[in-house]
Amino acid sequence: MSATLATPDFTAIKQRQQATWAAGDYAIVGTTLQIVGERLCEAADLRAGERVLDVAAGNGNATLAAARRFAQVTSTDYVGALLDRGRERAAAERLDVSFQQADAEALPFADGSFDAALSTFGVMFTPNQEKAAAELVRVVRGGGRIGLANWTPDGFIGQLFKTIGKHVPPPAGVKSPALWGTEARLGELFAGHRVEASKQVFNLRYRSPGHWFEVFRTYYGPVHRAFAALDAAKQSALEADLVELLGRMNRGGEGTLIVPSEYLEVVVTKA
Repeated sequence: MSATLATPDFTAIKQRQQATWAAGDYAIVGTTLQIVGERLCEAADLRAGERVLDVAAGNGNATLAAARRFAQVTSTDYVGALLDRGRERAAAERLDVSFQQADAEALPFADGSFDAALSTFGVMFTPNQEKAAAELVRVVRGGGRIGLANWTPDGFIGQLFKTIGKHVPPPAGVKSPALWGTEARLGELFAGHRVEASKQVFNLRYRSPGHWFEVFRTYYGPVHRAFAALDAAKQSALEADLVELLGRMNRGGEGTLIVPSEYLEVVVTKA
Protein backbone atom coordinates (compact mmCIF):
# COMPACT_ATOMS: atom_id res chain seq x y z
CA MET A 1 0.00 0.00 0.00
CA SER A 2 1.59 3.28 -1.07
CA ALA A 3 1.61 6.29 1.22
CA THR A 4 -0.07 9.47 0.02
CA LEU A 5 1.89 12.66 0.57
CA ALA A 6 -0.24 15.55 1.79
CA THR A 7 -0.21 18.66 -0.37
CA PRO A 8 1.53 21.50 1.49
CA ASP A 9 -0.71 24.31 2.73
CA PHE A 10 0.93 26.97 0.56
CA THR A 11 -1.31 29.73 1.92
CA ALA A 12 -0.26 29.10 5.52
CA ILE A 13 3.38 28.66 4.53
CA LYS A 14 3.32 31.93 2.60
CA GLN A 15 1.84 33.78 5.58
CA ARG A 16 4.66 32.52 7.79
CA GLN A 17 7.24 33.44 5.16
CA GLN A 18 5.78 36.92 4.84
CA ALA A 19 6.10 37.36 8.60
CA THR A 20 9.68 36.10 8.40
CA TRP A 21 10.74 38.62 5.75
CA ALA A 22 8.91 41.40 7.58
CA ALA A 23 10.89 40.58 10.75
CA GLY A 24 14.09 42.49 11.44
CA ASP A 25 14.84 44.92 8.62
CA TYR A 26 15.95 43.21 5.42
CA ALA A 27 16.76 46.57 3.85
CA ILE A 28 19.86 46.80 6.07
CA VAL A 29 21.23 43.65 4.42
CA GLY A 30 19.59 44.21 1.04
CA THR A 31 21.31 47.52 0.39
CA THR A 32 24.70 45.79 0.46
CA LEU A 33 23.62 43.66 -2.53
CA GLN A 34 23.05 46.59 -4.91
CA ILE A 35 25.78 45.54 -7.33
CA VAL A 36 23.86 42.34 -8.10
CA GLY A 37 20.92 44.36 -9.42
CA GLU A 38 23.25 46.41 -11.62
CA ARG A 39 24.86 43.29 -13.05
CA LEU A 40 21.50 41.67 -13.69
CA CYS A 41 20.20 44.64 -15.65
CA GLU A 42 23.26 44.46 -17.86
CA ALA A 43 22.88 40.69 -18.32
CA ALA A 44 19.22 41.21 -19.30
CA ASP A 45 20.33 43.97 -21.70
CA LEU A 46 17.64 46.41 -20.59
CA ARG A 47 16.72 49.23 -22.95
CA ALA A 48 15.58 52.73 -22.07
CA GLY A 49 11.80 52.96 -22.24
CA GLU A 50 11.17 49.25 -21.70
CA ARG A 51 8.42 48.18 -19.31
CA VAL A 52 10.17 46.36 -16.46
CA LEU A 53 8.68 44.50 -13.48
CA ASP A 54 10.74 43.81 -10.35
CA VAL A 55 9.20 40.83 -8.55
CA ALA A 56 9.80 40.22 -4.82
CA ALA A 57 11.83 43.40 -5.09
CA GLY A 58 12.70 43.79 -1.43
CA ASN A 59 14.11 47.26 -0.91
CA GLY A 60 14.57 47.77 -4.64
CA ASN A 61 18.06 46.90 -5.83
CA ALA A 62 17.00 45.72 -9.30
CA THR A 63 14.27 48.38 -9.30
CA LEU A 64 16.77 51.21 -8.92
CA ALA A 65 19.22 49.66 -11.36
CA ALA A 66 16.51 49.42 -14.04
CA ALA A 67 15.26 52.95 -13.35
CA ARG A 68 18.80 54.29 -13.72
CA ARG A 69 18.67 52.86 -17.24
CA PHE A 70 15.50 54.90 -17.94
CA ALA A 71 13.19 51.90 -17.99
CA GLN A 72 9.53 52.22 -16.95
CA VAL A 73 9.74 50.26 -13.70
CA THR A 74 7.06 48.70 -11.52
CA SER A 75 8.44 47.44 -8.20
CA THR A 76 6.49 44.77 -6.28
CA ASP A 77 6.81 42.86 -3.04
CA TYR A 78 4.39 41.32 -0.55
CA VAL A 79 6.05 43.12 2.37
CA GLY A 80 4.84 46.73 2.35
CA ALA A 81 7.60 47.99 4.64
CA LEU A 82 10.25 46.89 2.12
CA LEU A 83 8.48 48.76 -0.66
CA ASP A 84 8.58 51.83 1.58
CA ARG A 85 12.37 51.52 1.72
CA GLY A 86 12.44 51.27 -2.07
CA ARG A 87 10.27 54.39 -2.37
CA GLU A 88 12.66 56.31 -0.12
CA ARG A 89 15.66 55.27 -2.21
CA ALA A 90 13.95 56.12 -5.50
CA ALA A 91 12.89 59.51 -4.18
CA ALA A 92 16.43 60.26 -3.00
CA GLU A 93 17.74 59.61 -6.51
CA ARG A 94 14.79 61.34 -8.21
CA LEU A 95 13.90 58.15 -10.08
CA ASP A 96 10.39 57.67 -11.46
CA VAL A 97 9.20 54.26 -10.21
CA SER A 98 5.77 52.76 -9.59
CA PHE A 99 5.44 50.70 -6.40
CA GLN A 100 2.72 48.11 -5.79
CA GLN A 101 2.25 45.45 -3.13
CA ALA A 102 1.84 42.09 -4.87
CA ASP A 103 2.26 38.35 -4.42
CA ALA A 104 4.84 36.79 -6.76
CA GLU A 105 2.55 33.78 -7.19
CA ALA A 106 -0.46 35.91 -8.24
CA LEU A 107 0.82 39.00 -10.03
CA PRO A 108 -1.96 41.56 -10.64
CA PHE A 109 -0.97 42.32 -14.22
CA ALA A 110 -2.31 41.29 -17.61
CA ASP A 111 -0.57 38.76 -19.83
CA GLY A 112 2.40 40.21 -21.71
CA SER A 113 2.35 43.51 -19.80
CA PHE A 114 6.15 43.81 -19.55
CA ASP A 115 9.20 43.64 -21.77
CA ALA A 116 11.25 42.24 -18.90
CA ALA A 117 10.81 40.91 -15.37
CA LEU A 118 13.58 40.85 -12.76
CA SER A 119 14.11 39.32 -9.35
CA THR A 120 17.24 39.37 -7.20
CA PHE A 121 17.18 36.77 -4.42
CA GLY A 122 13.40 37.21 -4.21
CA VAL A 123 11.15 34.96 -6.27
CA MET A 124 13.38 31.99 -5.40
CA PHE A 125 11.84 31.97 -1.91
CA THR A 126 8.24 31.47 -3.06
CA PRO A 127 6.77 28.22 -1.66
CA ASN A 128 5.05 27.22 -4.93
CA GLN A 129 7.91 27.37 -7.38
CA GLU A 130 5.97 26.25 -10.44
CA LYS A 131 3.30 28.89 -9.90
CA ALA A 132 5.84 31.67 -9.40
CA ALA A 133 7.75 30.72 -12.55
CA ALA A 134 4.51 30.53 -14.54
CA GLU A 135 3.56 34.03 -13.38
CA LEU A 136 6.91 35.44 -14.49
CA VAL A 137 6.42 33.92 -17.91
CA ARG A 138 2.80 35.04 -18.15
CA VAL A 139 3.38 38.75 -17.53
CA VAL A 140 6.29 39.04 -19.99
CA ARG A 141 5.62 39.45 -23.73
CA GLY A 142 6.85 36.93 -26.27
CA GLY A 143 10.55 37.51 -26.86
CA GLY A 144 10.84 39.34 -23.53
CA ARG A 145 13.36 38.48 -20.83
CA ILE A 146 13.22 37.26 -17.25
CA GLY A 147 16.36 38.13 -15.30
CA LEU A 148 17.05 36.31 -12.04
CA ALA A 149 19.77 36.23 -9.42
CA ASN A 150 19.45 33.09 -7.27
CA TRP A 151 21.72 31.79 -4.52
CA THR A 152 23.22 28.39 -5.35
CA PRO A 153 23.02 25.38 -3.01
CA ASP A 154 26.79 25.20 -2.58
CA GLY A 155 27.40 28.92 -2.07
CA PHE A 156 27.53 30.62 1.33
CA ILE A 157 23.86 31.63 1.52
CA GLY A 158 22.81 28.19 0.33
CA GLN A 159 24.93 26.69 3.09
CA LEU A 160 23.53 29.22 5.57
CA PHE A 161 19.99 28.00 4.91
CA LYS A 162 21.12 24.39 5.05
CA THR A 163 22.67 25.06 8.45
CA ILE A 164 19.54 26.79 9.72
CA GLY A 165 17.47 23.87 8.46
CA LYS A 166 19.35 21.47 10.73
CA HIS A 167 18.09 23.43 13.73
CA VAL A 168 14.73 24.73 12.47
CA PRO A 169 13.35 22.28 9.87
CA PRO A 170 11.75 23.87 6.80
CA PRO A 171 8.05 23.28 6.01
CA ALA A 172 7.33 19.72 4.89
CA GLY A 173 6.74 19.24 1.19
CA VAL A 174 8.22 22.58 0.09
CA LYS A 175 11.12 22.44 -2.35
CA SER A 176 14.37 24.11 -1.35
CA PRO A 177 14.72 27.73 -2.58
CA ALA A 178 18.30 26.91 -3.53
CA LEU A 179 17.02 24.74 -6.39
CA TRP A 180 16.45 28.02 -8.25
CA GLY A 181 20.25 28.26 -8.21
CA THR A 182 20.63 25.12 -10.35
CA GLU A 183 20.38 24.94 -14.12
CA ALA A 184 18.52 21.63 -13.93
CA ARG A 185 15.65 23.09 -11.92
CA LEU A 186 15.49 26.22 -14.06
CA GLY A 187 15.19 23.99 -17.11
CA GLU A 188 12.13 22.40 -15.49
CA LEU A 189 10.55 25.67 -14.38
CA PHE A 190 11.07 27.40 -17.73
CA ALA A 191 10.72 24.47 -20.09
CA GLY A 192 10.20 25.59 -23.68
CA HIS A 193 12.02 28.89 -23.21
CA ARG A 194 15.70 29.75 -23.69
CA VAL A 195 17.58 29.70 -20.39
CA GLU A 196 21.08 31.19 -20.11
CA ALA A 197 22.83 30.98 -16.77
CA SER A 198 26.27 31.76 -15.39
CA LYS A 199 27.73 31.45 -11.93
CA GLN A 200 28.70 34.72 -10.26
CA VAL A 201 30.12 35.63 -6.87
CA PHE A 202 29.02 38.32 -4.47
CA ASN A 203 31.46 39.01 -1.63
CA LEU A 204 29.87 39.68 1.74
CA ARG A 205 32.13 42.20 3.45
CA TYR A 206 31.78 42.85 7.19
CA ARG A 207 34.06 44.11 9.91
CA SER A 208 34.34 40.67 11.52
CA PRO A 209 32.42 37.40 11.94
CA GLY A 210 30.85 38.94 15.03
CA HIS A 211 29.71 41.96 13.04
CA TRP A 212 28.11 39.71 10.39
CA PHE A 213 26.41 37.69 13.10
CA GLU A 214 25.04 40.82 14.78
CA VAL A 215 23.67 42.23 11.51
CA PHE A 216 22.10 39.00 10.27
CA ARG A 217 20.64 37.96 13.61
CA THR A 218 19.11 41.41 14.08
CA TYR A 219 18.00 42.32 10.55
CA TYR A 220 17.90 39.27 8.23
CA GLY A 221 14.45 37.77 8.67
CA PRO A 222 15.26 34.04 8.27
CA VAL A 223 18.16 34.18 10.75
CA HIS A 224 16.23 36.48 13.11
CA ARG A 225 13.21 34.14 13.19
CA ALA A 226 15.33 31.00 13.49
CA PHE A 227 16.91 32.22 16.71
CA ALA A 228 13.53 33.39 18.02
CA ALA A 229 12.18 29.85 17.56
CA LEU A 230 14.88 28.21 19.70
CA ASP A 231 15.60 28.03 23.40
CA ALA A 232 18.92 29.28 24.79
CA ALA A 233 20.78 25.98 24.44
CA LYS A 234 19.65 25.45 20.87
CA GLN A 235 20.46 29.05 20.02
CA SER A 236 24.02 28.43 21.21
CA ALA A 237 24.25 25.32 19.02
CA LEU A 238 23.03 27.23 15.96
CA GLU A 239 25.43 30.09 16.67
CA ALA A 240 28.34 27.63 16.92
CA ASP A 241 27.46 26.10 13.56
CA LEU A 242 27.22 29.54 11.93
CA VAL A 243 30.56 30.62 13.41
CA GLU A 244 32.10 27.44 12.00
CA LEU A 245 30.60 28.13 8.56
CA LEU A 246 31.90 31.71 8.60
CA GLY A 247 35.35 30.59 9.67
CA ARG A 248 35.48 27.98 6.92
CA MET A 249 34.45 30.38 4.14
CA ASN A 250 36.12 33.62 5.27
CA ARG A 251 38.96 34.61 2.93
CA GLY A 252 39.61 37.91 4.73
CA GLY A 253 41.89 36.53 7.43
CA GLU A 254 41.62 37.48 11.10
CA GLY A 255 41.27 41.23 10.58
CA THR A 256 37.98 41.29 8.69
CA LEU A 257 35.29 39.16 7.03
CA ILE A 258 35.11 38.55 3.29
CA VAL A 259 32.87 35.64 2.37
CA PRO A 260 32.38 34.77 -1.32
CA SER A 261 28.76 33.81 -1.94
CA GLU A 262 28.01 32.10 -5.22
CA TYR A 263 24.83 32.84 -7.11
CA LEU A 264 23.39 32.00 -10.51
CA GLU A 265 22.73 34.91 -12.85
CA VAL A 266 19.94 33.85 -15.21
CA VAL A 267 18.31 35.29 -18.30
CA VAL A 268 15.24 33.48 -19.62
CA THR A 269 14.00 34.55 -23.05
CA LYS A 270 10.29 33.83 -23.50
CA ALA A 271 9.44 31.82 -26.57
